[in-house]
Amino acid sequence: MKPVSKQNLLFKDEIDITNKIKLRIPTLGEILDDEDNYYSLVTLFTATPYDLMVQLDDLGIDFTTINDYQLFLIMFDTIKEYDTKILFKDTDFSKFKLFTDDKNQRIILKDEENDVIIDPIAHEQIAEALRKINNLTKNTKKPANEEAKKYLLERARKRLRRSINKYKSDGLENIIVSLINTEQFKYNFKTVKDLTIYQFNMSLNQVVKKINYDNLMYGVYAGTIDAKKLDSKSLNWIKE
Repeated sequence: MKPVSKQNLLFKDEIDITNKIKLRIPTLGEILDDEDNYYSLVTLFTATPYDLMVQLDDLGIDFTTINDYQLFLIMFDTIKEYDTKILFKDTDFSKFKLFTDDKNQRIILKDEENDVIIDPIAHEQIAEALRKINNLTKNTKKPANEEAKKYLLERARKRLRRSINKYKSDGLENIIVSLINTEQFKYNFKTVKDLTIYQFNMSLNQVVKKINYDNLMYGVYAGTIDAKKLDSKSLNWIKE
């Protein structure tokens, strides 16, 4: 199976993860129907132990001692409670159970009825695909020592407490409104709904790059910015 990083997703509406698992690339309209559910589901598949260090600590688990797949297995019962059809139309996660792979003694998830398996490789493919279409970066940070780990945990716990009662705005909706009212974005409220989340995020990145380029050029023409001191990449607004 071709790695997700090597696949061109611009005109696709699904990604082959394994021979039995396909990941849908939903449209903005589909996501906006239940944005909280969508991004919660994405988090359950893409989270790293670093992302959930506080929650793991509350369970008595040292976040530095487990890997992404082990975290995924811990959270899998929660995933089974979600409606996953927005991402996996043909995969029923409620049918998966834990098994030990006879070949290598690894713990895997298996839907025996349909002979579908999720192992560490399949999980990483799913996580990589979801990060790619949602413009997410994998958090690979690790504390250098025990003191650093305690400091990171304290900071993360404080951030979590502050965010509990904080008003959560509809992030995607606000971004859409902002883009539609930007001259570089050529879609309107009717047409934007049909874009896949990947197409939308690629467009968002390109608009930001073009605006930054325009602002740099205004500075160059005005004489407030020396073009000779600029990085060559900043002088090209076409996505590379």
